[in-house]
Amino acid sequence: MKTQLERHENALLKQENDKLRAENMAIREAMRSPMCGSCGSPAMLGEVSLEEQHLCIENARLKDELNRVYALATKFLGKPMPVLSGPMLQPNLSLPMPSSSLELAVGGLRGLGSIPSLDEFAGGVSSPLGTVITPARATGSAPPPMVGVDRSMLLELAISAMDELVKLAQVDEPLWLPSLSGSPDKKLLNFEEYAHSFSPSVGAVKPVGYVSEASRESGLVIIDNSLALVETLMDVRRWSDMFSCMIAKATVLEEVTSGIAGSRNGALLLMKAELQVLSPLVPIREVTFLRFCKQLAEGAWAVVDVSIDGLVRDHNSGTASNAGNIRCRRLPSGCVMQDTPNGYCKVTWVEYTEYDEASVHQLYRPLIRSGLAFGARRWLAMLQRQCECLAILMSPDTVSANDSSVITQEGKRSMLKLARRMTENFCAGVSASSAREWSKLDGAAGSIGEDVRVMARKSVDEPGEPPGVVLSAATSVWVPVAPEKLFNFLRDEQLRAEWDILSNGGPMQEMANIAKGQEHGNSVSLLRASAMSANQSSMLILQETCTDASGSMVVYAPVDIPAMQLVMNGGDSTYVALLPSGFAILPDGPSSVGAEHKTGGSLLTVAFQILVNSQPTAKLTVESVETVNNLIFCTIKKIKTALQCDA
Repeated sequence: MKTQLERHENALLKQENDKLRAENMAIREAMRSPMCGSCGSPAMLGEVSLEEQHLCIENARLKDELNRVYALATKFLGKPMPVLSGPMLQPNLSLPMPSSSLELAVGGLRGLGSIPSLDEFAGGVSSPLGTVITPARATGSAPPPMVGVDRSMLLELAISAMDELVKLAQVDEPLWLPSLSGSPDKKLLNFEEYAHSFSPSVGAVKPVGYVSEASRESGLVIIDNSLALVETLMDVRRWSDMFSCMIAKATVLEEVTSGIAGSRNGALLLMKAELQVLSPLVPIREVTFLRFCKQLAEGAWAVVDVSIDGLVRDHNSGTASNAGNIRCRRLPSGCVMQDTPNGYCKVTWVEYTEYDEASVHQLYRPLIRSGLAFGARRWLAMLQRQCECLAILMSPDTVSANDSSVITQEGKRSMLKLARRMTENFCAGVSASSAREWSKLDGAAGSIGEDVRVMARKSVDEPGEPPGVVLSAATSVWVPVAPEKLFNFLRDEQLRAEWDILSNGGPMQEMANIAKGQEHGNSVSLLRASAMSANQSSMLILQETCTDASGSMVVYAPVDIPAMQLVMNGGDSTYVALLPSGFAILPDGPSSVGAEHKTGGSLLTVAFQILVNSQPTAKLTVESVETVNNLIFCTIKKIKTALQCDA
């Protein structure tokens, strides 16, 4: 029985062996000519191994990028990041699989306490999110995201620029040297010491023909806290509104990161801006840059700008995309803000720029090289003036006590809004930025002076402007008079007859005055010109004057009496038609700044906007161009004669 059982088991094993042998032969045969089970077509086994190879390569690349994320996050947050396993990532970090690019998590609500803009105070239109909609010079709509740009490289550049800015703001001599003005708060960069102290960033080699300007300025700003100032700097519309005389146009190209835990800490923006000096002899600076915000400590923040040369070529960084604009790039620049217990904020502003000087007029080269035109002094002075203006406008008693007319709070807002629009249009007519469509005229259009820029524009159904052909003419001259003396002369309504043809040969009467600063020179006023005859009604002129440590400006425009009565009663000023004219005053160099604009000479810009034909389809005549050109030189001659500097 035992032998029979073994024979039976042996037979079963033999059958199993034959079955396995047959299956093995079938598998070998199938491997020689594989077929797809779904479609029946021949299959390539090599595709499987190739796909696995691609997956392995992608997996290794993602692991390498994940390690870079942890390294950047550790440096960015200032503390080590825990190592994670599995598919989970840190809550504040995300790695989108399609692009495999670095992105900090999208923040929620912004921080509170931002500075109200002048346009907000003056009754500007607000969006549902609370962002003030200002003119086209500040646009928030961004183009499609950049293609082929590694965002981790952008963040690395921003972090490196932030480290450099903080050091530049804290270290004194020998890195920073005292300025020629003698002010302890103003410093000029020692370029040799800078080259030894900092390693060059990506694309930081200065191009041939470029010159450098670098300055640092410190001061106190009237503001509740540094976070409010951060909100203004990181909002393109508020930033353009705060520095409206310097920023001709600004756009956010892309929000690279939005900040950590709903705050501005870690926010990174890719921006493009056109920076201006109010003179036709100084081309607009067009720059594409990163703006990075970081909280240094409790009550201490820093915002840094740095050009993206060498990283992104799609946006023409470092070159001028608009004809006539100057090539420029910003090395790590920005401000460090620290709260103080007395309701102020200490701000240290650093500006470091390289630009092509060839297109700058000889008259303005000393001013620009000294940093007084685009440097830290001008940025900080304008910030201090604007914050002081907002603080005063928030108080109830901002209308002059000598005002014989009654202006309501709504009327004050409407009048300020109108004055703001007037000043913005004046700046646009001088700088010729891409924010407004002006057509430049050459010398063939008439007897245009060598340093006079004449432009024309057709106004059709534009609110706040008369319909027709508008001509704008501007020029800049040197005047051997101290900036402060020149400013006081031009803003004095009693002396206006010495240069203004609108005064009808007599002094003007101030009808209303809204103070915008502690100094009397910062105000919006309504002037009445003397009537030439008893049958002629008097003319009203709206005027805005502003002055700070960086320069001064006087802008005015004749306005319709019924329209101004409506505005002073709180009516909408949007459709009040006006064409601004005025003056921009800058010191002629560092020697004019030592005594706060009381010594040295001045660089005076004179600009007029005139309606030469009420028909938008009319052609511009040579006589119209010559009339505006003669008006400019006649006004300059009268000013020099009145100030006894006509030699």
